[in-house]
Amino acid sequence: MYRPSAPGTCARGPLAAAGAADRGGVAAGGRWLSLALNAALFGACYPATNYLGQLEQQQGGLGGVAMAWEASLPFMPWMVVPYMTSGLLFALSFLLVRGRGELSALSRRVAFATLVACLLFAAFPLRFELVRPPVDAALPAWLFAQLSLVDRPYNQLPSLHVAYCVIFWPALRTVARAPCQRAALAGWLLLVAVSTVFTYQHHVLDVAGGALLGVLAIRLLPTPRAGAESRKPVGLVYAMLAALSLLAWLALGGPWWLYLCASLLLVARAYHTRSAGFLRKRHGSYPLWIWLLYVPYLAGYLLTWQLVRLRERHRPPFADHGGGLWVGRRLSNAEAARLPADCVVIDLANELSETPALRRHIYHHFPLLDLETPTLQSARHIVEAIAIHAGQGRPIYMHCAMGYRRSREIAQLYQEHSQQ
Repeated sequence: MYRPSAPGTCARGPLAAAGAADRGGVAAGGRWLSLALNAALFGACYPATNYLGQLEQQQGGLGGVAMAWEASLPFMPWMVVPYMTSGLLFALSFLLVRGRGELSALSRRVAFATLVACLLFAAFPLRFELVRPPVDAALPAWLFAQLSLVDRPYNQLPSLHVAYCVIFWPALRTVARAPCQRAALAGWLLLVAVSTVFTYQHHVLDVAGGALLGVLAIRLLPTPRAGAESRKPVGLVYAMLAALSLLAWLALGGPWWLYLCASLLLVARAYHTRSAGFLRKRHGSYPLWIWLLYVPYLAGYLLTWQLVRLRERHRPPFADHGGGLWVGRRLSNAEAARLPADCVVIDLANELSETPALRRHIYHHFPLLDLETPTLQSARHIVEAIAIHAGQGRPIYMHCAMGYRRSREIAQLYQEHSQQ
């Protein structure tokens, strides 16, 4: 039976190497990639919901959430200056945030706020109800003119400006070390949030909704603790794709968008609950009802596998790991014929059916979620199965979907176990 040599052995091994350095330095490429992805998400969703609001306004008119007393609030043109710095704060938060865990939390929170807000914009379109007075001062007039090129008075409740300010605070406060720096940062973020009202961009209820959304993002998506197991936000990514599908349905109509949304939400739930066997794969294949529920997910992986085969057609599909263990990706029938006739097949791929030629071998399926670190219990069971068959002198072929991660990591663990 496989036993770690000491508590935490797995955490020091290849399966959890990322988790051990969760608070370590972040490469510049990672910062820029997170910034680019979130900027692209905003750039895709925010103008789309503004356009939907404009269509609603043209068809029947939109209401707002202005309270009667808001008409007495002054219009302050100069506050467009802090208002327009929101984009700069957006970029600086990603470029200055400390640690990998903090960057991951920031990225997930911003994406969560963007998608939730845009879903609300699309489902409950509103417009700003007050009339903005003319602006005479040169700089504010120019800034308002630039703002009018990219914004419309429709994306109202909740205010994304305010939600972002709430999210930026925990990301940037550790960068501002001195108390005076933190006070200046807090003051400026507050000024940006307040400017949404005094520039006649948002109503007070929009601001309250934005603050609530920011707090929810922080509470629901906490920063990983130092030394805690690192989990990639795969489930959150699928949930965001589901939200984008819902946005597409609101914008374009059609039942397929709703089906795609529901299917992706099921995948997101499986990742959130770590239900590695959610596809009910038995003897290398799926029941019909699984195909009906998860066609987008399964078809996406099948297409990816075909592209990997095409790209790596000049490379061997599997490698000898020593001790009678071969490791690689899912094989075609022709590739499977190159394996020993009596080899045992250990299938780690949850998202691809097994090659028919390999189902005739001694076959074991240990489902592991792609892009997730296997649990210690799952890794132990697989290593034990390899050890049993290796002890009987049988050759073994272990594979995941593409042969890049899961099969190699388990093979490394088995090698460490054998050396012990």
